[in-house]
Amino acid sequence: MENPRAESAEVLLIGGRSGVGKTSVGWEVAARLRAADIGHALIEGDLLDVVHPAPPDDPDRSRITERNLAAIWSHYAELGCRRLVYTNTASVLGSEEGLFTRALRGPRIIRVLLTATDATVERRLTAREQGSELEQQLRRSEFMAHHLTRHTPPDAYRVATDDRDVSDIAAEVVKATGWQTNGAP
Repeated sequence: MENPRAESAEVLLIGGRSGVGKTSVGWEVAARLRAADIGHALIEGDLLDVVHPAPPDDPDRSRITERNLAAIWSHYAELGCRRLVYTNTASVLGSEEGLFTRALRGPRIIRVLLTATDATVERRLTAREQGSELEQQLRRSEFMAHHLTRHTPPDAYRVATDDRDVSDIAAEVVKATGWQTNGAP
């Protein structure tokens, strides 16, 4: 990986409602970058705050998320990594920018909001969810779709995922970064 200064970090934020394909697209973006020998790290943001109960002084778990992100990123940065692919539902919101500015020390931020219809999301979540949380996931996904549509900054790339192959979606997302892949698959 390259050995740039910390202030030259870049973060690709892949956000969107539950069931839109964030994790699949994130993994495929990472595969494309790896195939093109473009240094990067991949972090699934949903895993940075999985602790119960919530810390008493951090009920929404935002501080533990930031601390974990900063700690993980510092290890990647020590290795010379300067690009981060980060997936999380709300990561593309303007209100989340401070998290990345503090944890990554002022990175260039590239936002990609993945979208899908209610029918597509219901089909995907029904296939994925095996437990008691399906109805809750569907309600939360619908709420977040509306919230993200209204509050994602206008500079975000919006990429529809309905009836598309994950490799095609990832190619579009990588193109939005400006990180050259030199024709890699």
